[in-house]
Amino acid sequence: MEPRGTWTAQSWQERTIKQQPSWPDLGALDSSLKQISTLPPLVFAGEARSLQAELAQVAAGNAFLLQAGDCAESFEEFSADNIREKLRVILQMAVVLTYSVGVPVVKVGRMAGQFAKPRSSDTEMVGDLEIPSFRGHIVNDATATEAARTPNPERLVQAYHQSASTLNLLRAFTKGGFADLNRVHSWTQEFVASSPEGERYDKLAREIDRALSFMRACGIETEDNSNLSEVDVFTSHEALILGYEEALTRRDSITGDWYDCSAHMLWIGERTRELDGAHVEFLRGVGNPIGCKVGPTMTGDELIELCEILNPSRIPGRLTLITRMGADNIEENLRPLLRAISDAGHPVVWACDPMHGNTYTAPSGRKTRHFDDIVREIGGFVRAHRAEGTWPGGIHVELTGENVTECLGGGDELVDADLNSRYETVCDPRLNARQGVDLAFRVAELIQDFT
Repeated sequence: MEPRGTWTAQSWQERTIKQQPSWPDLGALDSSLKQISTLPPLVFAGEARSLQAELAQVAAGNAFLLQAGDCAESFEEFSADNIREKLRVILQMAVVLTYSVGVPVVKVGRMAGQFAKPRSSDTEMVGDLEIPSFRGHIVNDATATEAARTPNPERLVQAYHQSASTLNLLRAFTKGGFADLNRVHSWTQEFVASSPEGERYDKLAREIDRALSFMRACGIETEDNSNLSEVDVFTSHEALILGYEEALTRRDSITGDWYDCSAHMLWIGERTRELDGAHVEFLRGVGNPIGCKVGPTMTGDELIELCEILNPSRIPGRLTLITRMGADNIEENLRPLLRAISDAGHPVVWACDPMHGNTYTAPSGRKTRHFDDIVREIGGFVRAHRAEGTWPGGIHVELTGENVTECLGGGDELVDADLNSRYETVCDPRLNARQGVDLAFRVAELIQDFT
């Protein structure tokens, strides 16, 4: 492999970059980025190192990664209620998975920074008018007018402040009693009682209930034990708008290393993972745990080279490979990659994104995903790992805590006619709260079969 030059927080600017907005006023962009660079970090280097240590346990097969949240966060629907309900679903899923899989669940939200979205084209046609594509609220507005779609760098600053508020609420909820194990389990019992799949899930729910009753009989009260009443939920997003990421990159006063303090974990998308591209260049130099999406065109040689660039020291927990291949392709395409990485000795976390490879347009014209396809892709992911003797380390899903109707199927059997009821996403279709908990029970079954 050709040796790479010295990394700096600006060295990405010397590389070819994709998926960036065409900012009309570079002076205004520079002003916004300078303002962000003077603001406090959103997360701290020590927190990122704690996440990396937990992900090292996932890489070793001793923990499971649950990465979940919005496809793209919204400026318009930002509220304490939305954050609380999204967190509630993640906590419910984590309890089901922890009990079923028998290992700790590392909880990472797609939140407090997941604003930007890659697009297949820079522009789109609305009638006879060609306008810029919507790239997420950090860049422009979804309203289909020229003015709304013009990239506005003031939105970068707004994204920073919304991320700060989201993090503040997350820390308050996760440390202030909201995450108490008994409380979370009572929500799950309510879900099982009202779910059409309740009979299927009842046995597991009753087992968790008996475990909690046993702990109480032994004098262990969850309210008095921080391990049972408080949790860590880390944040993550796709590091897409590199000017924003650079502005929040700071040198750690303890280690002297550079960290992107916009989130605990950053990932590179399927559209921006070129080995010699700007996104790989930027993320190779920050100390955060990082992820990379792995689609169906990835080869074993390319993936090994990517691992060598992003994690040359082979630090466990540093690199998560997030597969997104589609339910019909996952087993056949993944197994050679698992063998290649295993043979090369890279200590990666393997996670499954079962959403992006299973998106299609329903007869109603809405972009959607079917719950059954999502489960099928995770099933293929687990079977591939079983065949290769590797650990299916986690799942990476798009969901909301709201009762939206964006993905078909699930226990409530949403159909195409339901999509228009509450189709609220600003970009890709998300699982709703009930489908998210449904999925946790299904994944629990798959992993129990694996172990």
